[in-house]
Order: sequence, then C-alpha cells, then structure tokens
Amino acid sequence: MPRSVNSVASRARRKRVLKIAKGYWGRRKNVWTVAKNTVEKGLGYAYRDRRQKKRLFRRLWIQRINAAARTHGLSYSVFINKLSQAGITLNRKVLADLAMNHPQAF
Repeated sequence: MPRSVNSVASRARRKRVLKIAKGYWGRRKNVWTVAKNTVEKGLGYAYRDRRQKKRLFRRLWIQRINAAARTHGLSYSVFINKLSQAGITLNRKVLADLAMNHPQAF
C-alpha cells in the first residue's frame, strides 16, 4: 500500500504560520522551522501579555488616583477607604479618568 500524505493540509499549515511570521527579520520570516519556533513563542507571549495588560492598567490607575489624592492631602489607601465608607462605588478606571481629565470633579 502506498504511503499517503496530506500535502494540501501540510502546505496550508505552513502557509498559515509563514503568514503570521510576515514582517519578522531574516530567516524568521521565510524558513519554516525558524518561523514556526518564532511564531509559537510569539503567540505564547501574546497570550501571557493579554493577562498582564490588565494588571498593568490597574497599576497605572492606582498611581494616577494616588497622585490626585495626594494633592488633596490624602494617601491612596485612605482615599479608597473613605470612598468605600461613603458608599461610593466608582471603579479605579473611572476614578483615574476623573483624576486626569476632570480634576475639579475629582
């Protein structure tokens, strides 16, 4: 019985990976094994960083709220505590936007 290989699917898979690798430098864009390894690593970084982006934005919002609160003589933790005691349920994203763009409302 002759050996059966699905060359159509193999070629499609390679084309898909090489299309993702478009724009890479040197052999990373056109040599199959190098491009495959680079794309796999890049997709892993993309997956990881989609989660890290949420953490980084939260850190940024906290820094902005802290800076705005300190202009009024409060630390971040005291400010958040007083907000929760007052029953104000604005999230950090909205608070940071107020602190940056509408300081008088903050």
